[in-house]
Amino acid sequence: MEDLLQVGVITGTHGLKGEVKVFPTTDDKNRFLDLEDVLLDTGGELLELKVEYVKFFKKFVFVKFEEFDDINQVEQYKRCPLMVTRENAVPLEEDEYYVADLLGLTIVDDSGITIGKLENVIETGANDVYEVLTGDGSRILLPAIKDCILDVDMDEGIILVHMLKGLND
Repeated sequence: MEDLLQVGVITGTHGLKGEVKVFPTTDDKNRFLDLEDVLLDTGGELLELKVEYVKFFKKFVFVKFEEFDDINQVEQYKRCPLMVTRENAVPLEEDEYYVADLLGLTIVDDSGITIGKLENVIETGANDVYEVLTGDGSRILLPAIKDCILDVDMDEGIILVHMLKGLND
């Protein structure tokens, strides 16, 4: 399991005082209100930053870090992910999982046949969709609904599914 979880990606700067515009990659962008620290993944190192304040505009979050007071200090961090430690992540409800923990799990149908590996989770609004890479290199999309996703066994690394009619076509 990943020790760090991504909560957003810096898409640009905002204003002249060092604010950054963040595209949230978490289910609830309001979780930024509770963040005190984040880790900025520069690609070469992780910078621990203190959150001074956050603001919201449409689908974006504007974040001001205590360490930066000028646009020139933050411009270099465009496209850099913002991470939190697992301890600072939003607690999960029953039958909820972090996407980072699901990726790579083996998908097995209820007859015991291995379908492939979970490669991506697509958020659609109504329900998530699991993109599965099969052994022959093709892709299958599975709706993340109770009729299709029967069980997630993190210890075994398996997601048990029921292949609804038409999903394999």
